[in-house]
Amino acid sequence: MTLTLYVGNKRYSSWSLRPYLALVHTGLAFECPVIRLRQPETSAEITKVNPAGRVPVLHHEGEVIWESLAICEYLHELAPEAQLWPVDRAQRARARAISAEMHAGFAALRQNMPMDVCAALPGQGHVPEALADARRIQAVWREQLAASGGPFLFGRFTIADAMFAPVTTRFTTYGVPVDATCGAYVAAIAALPGMQAWCRDAAIEPPFAS
Repeated sequence: MTLTLYVGNKRYSSWSLRPYLALVHTGLAFECPVIRLRQPETSAEITKVNPAGRVPVLHHEGEVIWESLAICEYLHELAPEAQLWPVDRAQRARARAISAEMHAGFAALRQNMPMDVCAALPGQGHVPEALADARRIQAVWREQLAASGGPFLFGRFTIADAMFAPVTTRFTTYGVPVDATCGAYVAAIAALPGMQAWCRDAAIEPPFAS
C-alpha cells in the first residue's frame, strides 16, 4: 500500500494539516512531500500531482483524492479500525455537522488570523467579526467536551478534531482568550505526536517573504 500526501508549507497550510493529522492517526505508513506555496513554480508543481490545482492531495494506488474533508473520509474507509468518525450514529452525524461548519464557515477568523504555527502575534486580527467566530468555535468545543468528557471532542481523536486543529494554533498564535476547558483542548491538540512532528518541520521551513 503506497500512500503519498502532498501538502503545502507546514507553517501556513491549515488545509494540509487536517488530513495529515488524520493520516498519522491511522498508523498507516505514508510519504509527505511539501510543495512550497507562493513560488514561481508552485502552480506547475501542484498541477503535476493534482489537475484541480490544489493541495493537499492524496495519492493511493492510482487514486487521486483532493480536498481535506474528502481525504479524511477516504482515510476513514481505508482504515476503519482507527475510528476516525465516532461509532455511534448520532455522534457520527454530530461530528460530521461540526466538521462541515468548520469547513465552510468562520471566514473572518481565517482572513484576520491566518495560520502561522511559528509566530507569536498576540492581539493581531482581533476584529469583532473574527472574535465572534472564535466565540462560536469555543461554544462548539465546550458543548462537545462536556458531552464526551474529553480530552477530544468525541472522547477519542476523530476527524472533527483534525478539522479544528488549525484553529487551536490560531488561538495560540494570536493570543485569543480561552477558558480552562478550551485551553485544555488546545493543549491536547498541541500534544498530539502528529501535531508536534508537523510543528518541528514547520520550524525549519523558510517563511513567506514579507
